[in-house]
Amino acid sequence: MPETVAVIGAGLVGCLTAIALAKRDYKVTLFDYRLDPRDQKTIDRNLRSINLAISSRGISSLEFVDKEVAGRVLKGIIPMKGRMIHHLNGAQESQTYGLFGESINSIDRAVLNHLLLDELERIGSDKVQVKFGHKLSKIKYGKPDEFQSCVFATEEGVDQVYATNFVVGCDGSYSTTRDQMQREVRMHFSQEYIDCCYIELYIPPSKNYDARYKGNFSLAPDHLHIWPRHQYMLIALANADGSFTSTFFGPWGLVESLLKSEARVREFLIKNFPDAMEIMGINQAVKSFMSHPKGALMCIECDPYNVSGGRGIILGDAAHSMVPFYGQGMNCGFEDVKVLMKLLDAYDGDRAKAFDAYTRERHQDLTAIVKLAKRNYKEMSHDVTSKVFLLRKKLDHWLGKLLKDKWLPLYTMVSFRADIPYHKAIAISKRQKTILDFIQVLIIAAISLLGYEGFKRVSRRLKQASRQ
Repeated sequence: MPETVAVIGAGLVGCLTAIALAKRDYKVTLFDYRLDPRDQKTIDRNLRSINLAISSRGISSLEFVDKEVAGRVLKGIIPMKGRMIHHLNGAQESQTYGLFGESINSIDRAVLNHLLLDELERIGSDKVQVKFGHKLSKIKYGKPDEFQSCVFATEEGVDQVYATNFVVGCDGSYSTTRDQMQREVRMHFSQEYIDCCYIELYIPPSKNYDARYKGNFSLAPDHLHIWPRHQYMLIALANADGSFTSTFFGPWGLVESLLKSEARVREFLIKNFPDAMEIMGINQAVKSFMSHPKGALMCIECDPYNVSGGRGIILGDAAHSMVPFYGQGMNCGFEDVKVLMKLLDAYDGDRAKAFDAYTRERHQDLTAIVKLAKRNYKEMSHDVTSKVFLLRKKLDHWLGKLLKDKWLPLYTMVSFRADIPYHKAIAISKRQKTILDFIQVLIIAAISLLGYEGFKRVSRRLKQASRQ
């Protein structure tokens, strides 16, 4: 008789968890408070989402669960080889991500979620059942060898109770599973809101086909576009139809002051993002800025992630919500699934040992990436325009190409080296930072003697060397 599991939350991490557990012969029931997002009659487009950038950790985790599934759901990804910085004067500057042509990949969150739900249907209802319109309200934990009772409020207004061997919470930042777990275990928990509001905007497909981009794109689709303006910024990621999902980030006080009138919003957008408004359409941009939901960003850390005896565990944002500025939220969540499945395999399905090991081994990586993501907002909105920062990045890039595996930039380790845990990547980066600091002091001293023209010559030579 197969063990039963209730997976709470049919988002990206919940779907992958359900697929992975079903492949290990658990009988899975996946619950979500929403109605089926694929149903055209019930679709309510989520305007609080931010387009995803899937990189090595996310891809390798999908492939670990099922290579065929990974191939199908990632078929429409758009590789992005770097950032495209849009300066206020209209100039564009490409800043490549990888040392040797590596890319992160743009993918629409809703599309990926729909494809993963389709994959669950492929598995069959004998192994996986999906119950939409079920909002978790309570978990009554039994003893380790007993059932856990999950109580759900349904669309019909009637509570439904499901008994299951164990529970996996993948229900996001405001996780009810986590809340219920805190009543069972002594959990350290912290929640920090960031003074940053985000608003989803939209760049429509170009009316004309562009042979350079092989599609109706008005911007280069192989870059993540950033309009950095120090205290706020605009970003845009390409979609397969030629459109771009764009997101504005800025302090709450700024946004609230702008929303007092359409005229203020219009003036602000034209003044700070003139080239973006030309392709977005200023009237539509103002309307979206005014009417679309204003999203909050927060970081969540907790410990432990599981209930003793293998009775329950939380993954993804439920365990480690992070700001989106390193593009690792989904990638980290998918990696959670891979790490947990490897532990279940290593302990021959002994959930008590596997779940305890997960909390013990995963915690330092999760706290590391949450802090790193928070720190990266300053880099995206401000540092990318700094000559000193860019010089340092060129040095880091050049040393990475020259010394190969003996020198790895932090971004490379986080985004392109799934074999290096987050906490180890940060430790390596700290050691390399000492060397970079020394070299940077020498170069700045030389530049002070050579002047600005000397600075440009040094920059050109570093750029040429990094391309060799």
